[in-house]
Amino acid sequence: MLEGKRVCVCAGSGGVGKTTTSAAIALGMAAAGARVAVVTIDPAKRLANALGLEQLENEPRRVEAERLATGELEVHGELWAMMLDPKRTFDELIDRIAADPGRAQEIKDNRVYRELSTAVSGSQELTAIAKLYELDQEHRFDLLVLDTPPSRNALDFLDAPGRLNAFLEGRALKAFMRPTGVGIRALGRGALPLLGGLRRITGIDLISDLAVFFQLLGDMTNDFSQRAAQVAQLLRSPTTAFVLVTSAAREPIDEAIWFGQRLKDDGLPFAGVVVNRVHHDLLGDREPREVRRSLARVLGPRLASRVAENFRDYHVLARRDSHNLGRLADQLDEGRLLLVPQLDDDVHDVEGLVRIHRYLFGSQAERERLIDDLVA
Repeated sequence: MLEGKRVCVCAGSGGVGKTTTSAAIALGMAAAGARVAVVTIDPAKRLANALGLEQLENEPRRVEAERLATGELEVHGELWAMMLDPKRTFDELIDRIAADPGRAQEIKDNRVYRELSTAVSGSQELTAIAKLYELDQEHRFDLLVLDTPPSRNALDFLDAPGRLNAFLEGRALKAFMRPTGVGIRALGRGALPLLGGLRRITGIDLISDLAVFFQLLGDMTNDFSQRAAQVAQLLRSPTTAFVLVTSAAREPIDEAIWFGQRLKDDGLPFAGVVVNRVHHDLLGDREPREVRRSLARVLGPRLASRVAENFRDYHVLARRDSHNLGRLADQLDEGRLLLVPQLDDDVHDVEGLVRIHRYLFGSQAERERLIDDLVA
């Protein structure tokens, strides 16, 4: 999936294991000899913990080879990791493109900027693409693996460059950048009483702050717009691969099907799907009651009944997953699916990442053997 790629974007709905999958992909490519950086936006810091680090920073930090040594996987390349800080990334971007340090500081002191750079909605997507572009342009990594922001809508990340461009080139922004008074008229008279009330209650002159903020930006909006266009081009490059990450439950599978179709319709480089937490059929053609009879001779009636009940529940989940995977394969090409089974514990260290690595990087025969061993 990643042969000849320079950027791997792991996308999907929240709670499906994107961070773990991103780390396992980065570890696997580093093991193969590549110089890899994995960028996470995981506030729970699971990636740092999995890699044996106390914390990650807003710049790539190399993971020491000793931390990756497990005796089972030999790493021939380099693994770097970072955790995105949206506020700091915004500040660094302003410092980079402002005409001088004084202008940069004025912008960062502006109330509107402070709200914009710390807002939950949209800030992670925008800063993620800004950091992705910076790393691609300024660092010599063979592969960048991006763990996209947790979101109910995986498309938020994909649409971020377009939304930024539409805003920067829109009439409302141009109105606010004209001389004082034009921006106020652009809002319409109906909004003025509300804005006046907000000013009396909060002490914030929203119109004034907006006008000052956008006038401070000035020609810098052209830099923002150009960066957004370049990132959009990067996401469409044949050296970029979108890897969808999902679980086998119905709602994440539905979103993966929809998102995969959207990638194809838009001509974006869709590489494949990693399906985590798959329940594999442990019973085959047998029914749970047959297991109960077999176990009763060894465990006794009471314990055998409880074990058989557990098998029955797992069997129901396995059939559900099989049905959902069938739908996913029909829609997105069965040859592009990599299945990671439901493991007996959470992945929280390098050993756990190595377990995931077996299912992502092993040959088809090796993956089938692992599944057979799991079932056995």
